[in-house]
Amino acid sequence: MTRIMYHPPSPARSTKPVAQRKTPQLPLWIPRGRLVGAAPPAVRPQFSPAYLDFQRGIRMGNLEPRQRITRILRHSLEQRHHTPFITDRWGRGVYWQWICWLPLENRRAKPLSSKYNFGCAKFYITLDRDDQTFEAGLQIERAALRGPPGDLRAQRDWDFFRLLAGLRRGTPLAAEVARLVRDEAFTVRAGPFGHRVEFRSANYRGPGPLARACRAIPRDEWGAFQLCYVFPKDEILSMTGDEIVAAIEDIFHELAPAVNLVMTVPCLKVSPARVAPPAGHRANSLFS
Repeated sequence: MTRIMYHPPSPARSTKPVAQRKTPQLPLWIPRGRLVGAAPPAVRPQFSPAYLDFQRGIRMGNLEPRQRITRILRHSLEQRHHTPFITDRWGRGVYWQWICWLPLENRRAKPLSSKYNFGCAKFYITLDRDDQTFEAGLQIERAALRGPPGDLRAQRDWDFFRLLAGLRRGTPLAAEVARLVRDEAFTVRAGPFGHRVEFRSANYRGPGPLARACRAIPRDEWGAFQLCYVFPKDEILSMTGDEIVAAIEDIFHELAPAVNLVMTVPCLKVSPARVAPPAGHRANSLFS
C-alpha cells in the first residue's frame, strides 16, 4: 500500500464571502500595515505540530497570523488555483474541531444555495480525538430533505447530487475515487453522519456501495461523503510544521480533479496529467 510522501521545506455555521484582496500575491499572514511604501517583509508561515492537540482540537486562538493553518492553507489554495476561497469551521474559542476551505466561485454560481456553504464541496482538515488520528480530505454534505419549517434543507443545486450522479461505474469520478483509494491509500466514507460506511484499499468494491450509502441517508437526517487521507497521531506529530503543511497541500492537490467533477463550476486548476485515466488503467503512484 502506497503511503503519501510529504516534502520537507528547500454543522449551523456559515461565513460571509471574503472580499478579494487588492494584493492577492501577498501571503495572508503578512501584516498589511507594514506594506505601505515598503517591500514585502521576509515573513514565512510558522505552523507547528504543537498546534494539533488530540485532546482539545486544532489550536487557532492566541496565535500570530503566520501560525494559523487557516490563513496558510487558504493562501496556498488561492495561489495554486487563482480563485478566492472561503474558510469555514466547526468549533469556537482557542481550539477548533474541523476546518474547511471552499471556492467562492462555486458557491456564487448556485441559483438556490448561494447564501451558505453547506451545498458546496469542501477541502477539510480535522482531528479525531477518539481514534487519535488527523485527516485531510474532501467533504460533500447533504442536509435533510424534509423537516420543520425554517430548517435548512438540501436543494437540487447542492454538489451532493452531482456526486451521486457520478458514482457509477465507468465515470471519471468513479475512476478518480478508485485511483485515490486503491493506489494512494485514501479512505472513503458515505452515509448518515451517525452511521457511515467506510472503505479502504483492501475492501474497496467500486462506486456502487458508496452510491447506495448516499441514497440510504434518511430524508430527515444529514449525511456526507468524505474522501480523505488519515494520519495516525504518532506519524503526524513526528513531522515538522512545514512538512504537515506540505502534506495537506499534496492531499488537496490530489483531490482537485474529483472536486472539479462535483462542483457547479469546476474552477480548480488541474493539469491534464492529474485527471483520472480510463477504467482499467493502472498508473504509477503520484506519491511514489
